[in-house]
Amino acid sequence: MRINWNGVYPALTTKFTAHDTLDLAAFGANLDAQVCAGVNGVIIGGSLGEASTLTLAEKEILVKFTVDRVGHQIPVLLNIAEGATREAVRQAELALEWGARGLMLLPPMRYKSDHRETVAFFKTVAAATDLPVMIYNNPVDYKIDVTPDMFEELIELRNIEAVKESTRDITNVTRLINRFGDRIKILCGVDTIATEALLMGACGWVGGLVGAFPAETVAIYRLIRAGRIEEALEIHRWFLPLLELDIHPKLVQYIKLAEVEAGLGTEYVRAPRLTLVGSEREQVLAVIRKGLANRPALPEYASLAI
Repeated sequence: MRINWNGVYPALTTKFTAHDTLDLAAFGANLDAQVCAGVNGVIIGGSLGEASTLTLAEKEILVKFTVDRVGHQIPVLLNIAEGATREAVRQAELALEWGARGLMLLPPMRYKSDHRETVAFFKTVAAATDLPVMIYNNPVDYKIDVTPDMFEELIELRNIEAVKESTRDITNVTRLINRFGDRIKILCGVDTIATEALLMGACGWVGGLVGAFPAETVAIYRLIRAGRIEEALEIHRWFLPLLELDIHPKLVQYIKLAEVEAGLGTEYVRAPRLTLVGSEREQVLAVIRKGLANRPALPEYASLAI
């Protein structure tokens, strides 16, 4: 049940039909493209997966579908983002029953917990399962900073193994390494600075634009790990205008539109989100289409020794 944590872990978008039901055919096609490109695991029901709008039954369908589709090739993680500790515990227990091999865990939703409450929340959920846990630290969007002092207490639980580092402070990678060595595996959760985070010692990348550009994302990761930095930077420089779609409140709509243009998804979102219209849609399309028109030829990356 262990997870390596090295590599690229897409935070998958949830595909919907025009009738607001799960589109498993489109979801499966995108999932196949991720596996083909060489991702190291996938995350179901994250922020990008519109977690707050999914029912528990839909989460079960998505996890079981993904586990059946990928088999033992890569681990499937379920994101848990709940307001009540007992509901988070329940979903952690269900995730194991459904076949997930790990959890990504956000702090309490809709309540700004303090240090003691945040640690108690994470510990209670982690103690309720044997699944490996990655803490999602995103104080920019969720207003709770999981500090190094908190991690000092959290690592008392052996299955708290990793952090999705989304503070947008690149120095946090070094800060965590200096304090914890490799006890906490660091995965960058912000697309625009993932290359920098990997160069500073992060072991993985929880990606957003990987949904539309899986090969380019995995190539950057593998080239960096192989020491072929200039080649990775060349791809990153092309990629950056696209990666910036990940740091906007409408990242779900923007990335889904990129998936459509890349032939890997649908544009439907679940209300209260609405699909893009007018000048905003045209501006985002212009960025995406320019990127696609100038898409670089990738070096062979799959067989790199890393």
